[in-house]
Order: sequence, then C-alpha cells, then structure tokens
Amino acid sequence: MATWAQLGFQDSASPLMEQLIFFHDHTILVITLVTTLVGYMMISLFSNNYTNRFLLESQTIEVVWTVVPAIILVFIAMPSLRLLYLLDEVSEPALTMKTMGHQWYWSYEYSDFLNLEFDSYMLPMNNLESSGFRLLDVDARTVLPTNTQIRVLISAADVLHSWTVPALGVKVDAIPGRLNQTSFFMSRPGLFFGQCSEICGANHSFMPIVIESVSMKQFINWVTKMSS
Repeated sequence: MATWAQLGFQDSASPLMEQLIFFHDHTILVITLVTTLVGYMMISLFSNNYTNRFLLESQTIEVVWTVVPAIILVFIAMPSLRLLYLLDEVSEPALTMKTMGHQWYWSYEYSDFLNLEFDSYMLPMNNLESSGFRLLDVDARTVLPTNTQIRVLISAADVLHSWTVPALGVKVDAIPGRLNQTSFFMSRPGLFFGQCSEICGANHSFMPIVIESVSMKQFINWVTKMSS
C-alpha cells in the first residue's frame, strides 16, 4: 500500500505492474535526457551575445529537429503499444470473479462456485482493529489464490465506478449495463489495497478494495467455509 511522502509506485505484485514500472522508468529517462539537452541549448543561446546565422535559416537544422523528436517518440511508442496489448490480453483463466460497483460498496461473486457471493463495505472507525488501515480496510476481503491466472468481470448497478488496485496494475471502469473484464496474475501473497477511482457520489472516498492473496490450499479452505 502507499505510504506517507511516497513519490514512486507501490511495489509490484503482478507481472503486468512490473512492466508498467519498467515502462515508466524508461520514459522518465528519455524525458530527463531531452529536458537536459533542451535546457542546456536554451541557456547557451541566452548567454551568447552573438547570433549564429545558421540558426536563423538552415534546412539542415530544421531536418534535425524534426527527425530526432520523431525517433524519440518511436522509442516511447513501441514499448507503450506492446504494454497496451499485454494489458488487454486475457489468457485462459483458472478462476473467474465478478465484481459489481454500488453506491457506495462493492459486491463480489465467484462464478465458478455455487452460492459464493458477498458485499464488501468499508470498516467504520469504531470497528477497526489497531493493526487496520483507516479508510482502506473492509469487513469482507476479496480472497484470491496466488500464482493463478484470474479473470475479473466488472460492472456497476447505479453509476460509474472504477475498480482499481495499484499494486496489481489494474484499473477498470465499472459501467452500468456494460460488462468489462481484466486479467491478472498475483506473483506473491499479501494484502493489496485499492479504491474506487471514479467520482461516483458523496461517499466516493469510502468504497475501498482489499485483495487478500493466499496459497491455493488456503483459498480452497476459504471457499469451503464461505459456501457452507
């Protein structure tokens, strides 16, 4: 989860989030190099009392400052397009979960099991344990197995919502009357926190998401307990 004064991303918990962080670092490096070069050239021109006649009218330099930015954009666009394709790709899922956004809570249904559905509300302060996280913990966590390809079907019952878990690199709009889907693979166990990222009304800030990643054995035990 995010911490105070954190400037970077949360630690990744899925291969897709790792790729997003790699692309971010790649783009930041390119932007830093471009900004440094342009800044150096501008400072050099301002501190120069003489005007270079080849900067006023030169076909060569116009070609250079057109072609070089185009090449730089290609180096940014190619990994970006690859990543967009990977984010939309849904491979063969081992487990499907359906989530529905409401004002202002989430409801979950495990489509592969009978009678396994529940609502997830934010825990109020008076029910929060000392180890809990204010405004982020819920009364019913979403338990999912680690090292398993998971598909999530997302929709909304009333207004626009957005199901977002930063550590997994997942952000999908929940739209009434429309079924969106995403797929992710959790590479480690743990608790991963998220929130609705669409302004959906007065209590928009109070519909958190908590994913609990556990081993397959623990997940089966949880399913058995919830279904009984």
